[in-house]
Amino acid sequence: MRLQHILIPAALVSLVAASAWSEETDRYRLEKSANGYVRMDTETGAMSICEERSGQLVCKMAADERAAFQDEVDRLQALMKAMDERVTKLENSLSARLESKLPSEEDFDKTMNYMERMLRGFMGIVKEMDKDNGDGAKLNSQKT
Repeated sequence: MRLQHILIPAALVSLVAASAWSEETDRYRLEKSANGYVRMDTETGAMSICEERSGQLVCKMAADERAAFQDEVDRLQALMKAMDERVTKLENSLSARLESKLPSEEDFDKTMNYMERMLRGFMGIVKEMDKDNGDGAKLNSQKT
C-alpha cells in the first residue's frame, strides 16, 4: 500500500518531466553545416551558430541577429532616455505653472485689504440707506 503512494506520484512526475523535455527538444532544430551546426528556435525563428568544443555544443547568435538585436536595444535605450527627459520637462513645467499661479503672501494681503475696505464701504452705504429709510418711514407714518 505504501509503495503505491510513492510509485504513483513518482510516475506522474516523470511523465511531466518527459513532456517538458520533449517540448524543449522539439523547440530547437539542429542542422549540420560546414563549420559545425546551425540551431534554429522554431518558436522565435532565432538562428545560432554552434560548434563542438571539448565534447560540448557551444552556440552563439548569428552575426546579423546580434547586430539587429543590438540595434533594437540601442533604439529602446534612446527611446527610454527621450521619454525620461520628456517626463522631467513636463514635471518641471507643471510645478512651475503651479507655483506661478499661486499669489505671494504680499499679494494675498493686499487683496484682503482691498476686499475689507470695499465691504466696510458697502456696509456704510447700507447703514446710511437704513437710516434714510427709517427716517422716511417715521415721516410717512406721521403724515398719515
